[in-house]
Parts: sequence; C-alpha cells; structure tokens
Amino acid sequence: MQEDSRQKRTRPPLQFVPSTLIAVFAIVALVGLGMQRGLWAFMVLAPFGAAAAFNLPALGGATIGVLDLGAVTLFCMVLLTRGMMSSLLGTFRPFGPGFWLACAIVVAGISAIFYPVLFAGQTEVFGIARQEGEGRIARYPLGFSTGNITQLFRLVLDFFTFAALATAFRRQSEVRPVLTALAVATTVNFTLGWLDVATAKFGLTALMEWLRSANYSMHITDTMAGMKRMIGGFPEASTFGYFSLGLFGFWLQYWLLAPGSRLSRWMLALATISVIRSTSSAAYLALVVFLVTFGLYLILRNLRAEASRRSIVLVFGGLIMGWVLVIAIAASYELVQPVTDFLDRALFNKMDSDSGVERMSWNTQAMQNFYDTYGLGAGVGAVRASNWLIACLASVGVIGTFFFLAFLASLGMAPSRPGWDPRAVVVKSLKAGCLAMLCAALLTHPTPDFGVFFFALAGLIAGLSRALALESRPAGTTTT
Repeated sequence: MQEDSRQKRTRPPLQFVPSTLIAVFAIVALVGLGMQRGLWAFMVLAPFGAAAAFNLPALGGATIGVLDLGAVTLFCMVLLTRGMMSSLLGTFRPFGPGFWLACAIVVAGISAIFYPVLFAGQTEVFGIARQEGEGRIARYPLGFSTGNITQLFRLVLDFFTFAALATAFRRQSEVRPVLTALAVATTVNFTLGWLDVATAKFGLTALMEWLRSANYSMHITDTMAGMKRMIGGFPEASTFGYFSLGLFGFWLQYWLLAPGSRLSRWMLALATISVIRSTSSAAYLALVVFLVTFGLYLILRNLRAEASRRSIVLVFGGLIMGWVLVIAIAASYELVQPVTDFLDRALFNKMDSDSGVERMSWNTQAMQNFYDTYGLGAGVGAVRASNWLIACLASVGVIGTFFFLAFLASLGMAPSRPGWDPRAVVVKSLKAGCLAMLCAALLTHPTPDFGVFFFALAGLIAGLSRALALESRPAGTTTT
C-alpha cells in the first residue's frame, strides 16, 4: 500500500509520448508560415483524434490531444500579432456568430462551476467515471467532478479556435489556404483509414500504436458483419465517421459550385469512401439525413429563375439515382445474406442492441436531469446523452441552449455573395460541412461540444463572410 501511494505521489505532471512529435512539427510549421499559409499545418492534426500531444497522469490521466495544442497555438498567435486585438474584439460584435458563441461559453462556464454544487444530490446523472486513467459510463448522484472542468476546457478550446480563425480571415480573406488545408486533412484521414484496415488485416496493428497514445478506449479490433471497422487516426468508428462526414459535406457543396475543379472531384471521392467504409451506423444515418436536407435545400433554391441547368440536372438525377439505389439495397437485403447481416447490424437492429438501449437510457435520464434542475441544466461535464440537443438542455439548460442555437442560426445566415465569387463558394461549402456534422451530432452526440474541427469550419465561415460583407460596404464606412 505504501509503495502504491508513493507511486501516485511521484507521477509526473506531464507525460510526453511518441505522437508529441506530430504536434511539435505542426506547431513549428504553423508558427513559421503564419496563420493563413500555415492553416494546413493546423488542419493536418484533425485526423489524429487518438494522438496525444501529452498526457496528464497527475489529473487522472487526462489527455491533451495534438489538435487541442494546435488550437491553443492559433489563439496565442492572434494575441501576439500586432494590431490583431481590435480585430479580435470585432469578431464578437453584437448579434454575430462570435457574440452568441461567447454568450454560450459564459453560460457553460457558470453551469460547470456552480450548477453541480447548487443541485448536488438532487438528481442522478450518467457520466464518465475515471479510474486509473480508464473511463467508463456510470450513473451516480449529481456532484462536482473533474469532468466539469475537462468538458469546460474543451469548449474553451472550441472558442479559441473559432475566435482565432474568424479574426485571421476577416482582413486577409484568401481561399486557397482553406482549400489546401481541407485537402490535406481529407487525404491524411483517408490514408490513416486504410492503414488502419491494412495493418489489422496483416496483424501489424503495433505499427499504429504510437499514434493511439491518448488515454481513451481504443476500439481497434471491432468488426461488423465480419468486416473490420475503419477508425483511422480516431479511437472508434463513430468519431472517424463524424469527421469524415464534415469533409464530405464541404467537398460535395464545393464540387457542385465549382464543377471545373479536379481537386473537388478527387477529394469528394476520398471523403465519400471514408464515410461509407467507416461502418458507423451513426454516420450512415447522419449521411441520409444530411443528403435529404441538402437535397431539399437545392430543390427550393432551384425553383428560382436563375437556377443553373447543371444544378437542376443534378437534383433530379440524384433523386432518380437515389430511388434506384433504394430498390437495389432492398433487393440485396432480401436475397444476399452478407448484405442482410451487415444492414441488420448497422441500421435495422441498432436500437434493439445493448448499445442502442443504453443510449436511449442516457437520453431519458438527461431529460430527467433537465426537469430536476428546473430548466437550468446540471452543468457542462455532468451529463452524458446521445443527442446534441438533449445534451445541451440537460447541461446548460434553456438559456445556454438558446445561445448555442442562435450561434448556429447566425452561421447559417452568414452573408455570401451571389454568383461564383471564390470566397462565397468556399463559405457555402463550409456551411455544408458544418450542416453535415450537425446532422450527426443531433443523432448521437453526448455533450454540447461539437469538437475543435467543427468550430474551425465555423470560424472560417465567420471570417470569410465578414470580409465579403465589409467589401460590399460603401467606401469610407467605419468597420470593426
């Protein structure tokens, strides 16, 4: 016993791991090239969701991911750049996306610190219980825990990412760095996905262990209908699918608006393969929801007189192809046993599985937490659900949820020029990427946190759209 306690006291506060080198390389490139030219160095970290920059054994084995460290670096670069402070303040002008996000973060901070104490013991919550660095879902009476601080920290990282990119791209609104960065992220994500499958196929999973250094549960050996689930650089198939879906949404919209781009065709193909090969039922369902939503939007837009012939052909051709695909899947489900097994496991029997029943119980208890706390919420990090909206209501209550929804709405309404302005095309594509991730989050996300990558896309939307708005103003108009 004395030896165990001595080991706990001597745990290092910071534990560097092999994947630390990835973070160091990216940060050096980012600082050396600058925010715009070096954006790819930040985005290249996004597919490494299971890679730690370093671990914190003294804090229960908490992990600072490589992308987390990149987010802090971005914000520090903005703070240390001469003349950026006024632009940073302008990012949070009243009733813009930055304003609503700042309000949401303030409410989240208050909820994380005070609500678990205020409502301690008045309701039971599902949360992550950590023991010796390993986490498991457990039900226990509400009370303050390290989860409140870690989840608040994650939201602060989101805030830093949004603020830095929205500020940097307001004044120097070039789109080539954005396309380069997302192309790099898409290619790396696709490559890591197939390396994961190949190393598992040939019994060489040890080759990727140095990338899986975060203190998360790693679902390396999971299969579905005899097929290895692709997780790439992430801990599990669902997070790999979530990230890939955001890339898919971006490249789908960009391909539609910039039909002559070879880059868009290749990147859309890589992102599509990544989503489909993930074997994530959450990603599949979110993909259907996104495509239906996106298709309805295109139909409504194409009712206008200025609709292009290409868009009309794509919409109605897509509807016909979708109908043929549904018939083909239905026939295969009835006639081909491997297809039957796969679809049953991935979709049709999902809600009856142990996982599906467990996730529904999270949502039921989260709504009970919302009622037990009189609509204020139990605090960020105190509740785990399986639906982003329910997680928001149970964590930050009506007020915080309103601010988050206002933030999303302001992103959707961010101005972009009509026609084929390159920045307007990228802004619309970034919106599609956020919409795809939102569709996934509304179906399965356990907390109010969309993730750093989502807020990176959101920051680029805010920055580029603001630059377009400033350019359209009459000369001599004062702006912030």
